[in-house]
Amino acid sequence: MARILVIDDDELVRATVKAALELAEHEVVVAEDGEKGVAMFGGSTFDLVVTDIIMPEKEGIETIIELRQRDPKVKIIAISGGGRTSNQIFLDVAKKFGAVDVLAKPFTPKQLLATVQKALTG
Repeated sequence: MARILVIDDDELVRATVKAALELAEHEVVVAEDGEKGVAMFGGSTFDLVVTDIIMPEKEGIETIIELRQRDPKVKIIAISGGGRTSNQIFLDVAKKFGAVDVLAKPFTPKQLLATVQKALTG
């Protein structure tokens, strides 16, 4: 299927997203922050990136901007739990900066897989 980079600072989220995507037969690589994610992206080819918005080192909007600069055609899904404010605000901003779709945490594996499929085919 697809080769997907998952960037999230929460170990449980990374593991859960990775497991759901691997069950759907995707190849998954994970990074714990935007800095590491951008570095991994630069050294390999990915069909899709799933990135959190609120992270240490390099937050998600900055990560999206850098990924878009490296590959304007890369498909990106932004995910967020929102932190101290509404996650929808962060997700709306992520779409403005190039995310093809967004998911508010918490989401189900079914919602994740549907969003991934839509991003990969659309």
